[in-house]
Amino acid sequence: MLTGDQRLTADVIARALGVTAEGSETLDGTEIDTLSDEALARRLETVSTFSRVSPEAKLRIVTALQLRGEIVAMLGDGVNDAPALSRADIGVAMGGRGTDVAKEAAGVVLADDRFSTISVAVEEGRAIYANIRRFVFYLLSCNLAEILVLFAAAIAGLASPLQPLQILWLNLLTDTFPALALAMEPSGPSVMIEPPRNPRAPLLSRRLVVIAGVYSLLIAAATLSALLWGLSRTGGDPIQTVRHAGTLAFMTLALAQLAHLVNARHLPGETGPHRINWYVIAAAGLAVTLQLATVYVSPLARVLDVVPIDVTDVAIITALALVPLFGGYVIRFAMAKWRRSDRYAE
Repeated sequence: MLTGDQRLTADVIARALGVTAEGSETLDGTEIDTLSDEALARRLETVSTFSRVSPEAKLRIVTALQLRGEIVAMLGDGVNDAPALSRADIGVAMGGRGTDVAKEAAGVVLADDRFSTISVAVEEGRAIYANIRRFVFYLLSCNLAEILVLFAAAIAGLASPLQPLQILWLNLLTDTFPALALAMEPSGPSVMIEPPRNPRAPLLSRRLVVIAGVYSLLIAAATLSALLWGLSRTGGDPIQTVRHAGTLAFMTLALAQLAHLVNARHLPGETGPHRINWYVIAAAGLAVTLQLATVYVSPLARVLDVVPIDVTDVAIITALALVPLFGGYVIRFAMAKWRRSDRYAE
C-alpha cells in the first residue's frame, strides 16, 4: 500500500485492510529517498506499506518491482499517481472520484470505484486469454490435419480424399460454430491463484505447438484409415468406390475435428474448465447435424460430391473419429504423471 499519509495512519489502515503480514514493515518516503534503486529492490522483500510517498517515490517503487520480475498493477486516483500509473504493467484509475490526468494515464478505469471490480476484471481477462489459446490451438490442429491428409494422400499416390468444396465446407463448419464456442468457456476454479503469465511468452508455447502437431497426426491418421478402408472394398464401379472412400474420409475428418473440441477445452499442462459449456455442446450438435445432412440431403450431397453411407460405415467413421479424443486422454494422463514424478524427484 502506497499512501501520502503519516506512518502511524498508514500502519493502522494497512492492518485494517490485511495488507500488513507477519514480518513485514513500513517504509517512509524520506527513507526511500536515501536508498539506491538496488537497495530499494531488496527492501521490497519485507516492506508491505509505504507512507509519505511522493510521486517520484511511487514511480521508483513500481520500477523496482518490475526489475524484480514482478507484474505490477497500480491503483490510483490523483494527479500524483499518474507517473506510476503510466509506468505500471496495468494502470487502474478510479472512474468516479479519479482525476482526468489519472484516467488518461491508466489502462483501466473503474466505473464503480470498487476494489473488488479489479479482481473481476483480472479473472475475466485471464479467462479471455485462456480461451484465445484454446481457439488458436484448436484451429491450428484442425487445419494442419487437413494439410497432412492431402499431403499424405498425394505422396502415397491415392485419390484425393477431399474435394475443394469439401475443404471449404469443413473450414466453415469447424472454424465457425465450434471454434467460436470455445471463446465462451467459463473460467476455471484456480484461475485466480495461478501466477501471472510472462508478458513476453508466446501465445502458444513450443510444447503446445508440438502437442497440436500430435493431435493433427491422430486426426489425419484416422481420416486416412477411413479412406483406405473405403478403397479396400472391391467390387462394383471403381468410380463409385473412390467417391465412397472420399465420403468416408470427409465424414471422419469432420467428426474427428469435432471430437477434438474436448482436447482444446483441456489443454495439456493446464487446469481445464470444470463447468459445462453449453455453447460447445450446442455448436457440436449443430455441426454434427449439418455434417450428416451432407450425405442424406440429396441437393447438398450432389454439391459436395458425396454418397450415402450405411450403418457399417457409420460405425467405422465413429470409431475412427474418436481416436483423437482418446489420444487426448492418454496425452493428458501421461503429462500429469510426468509432472507428479518430476515434483517428487525434487
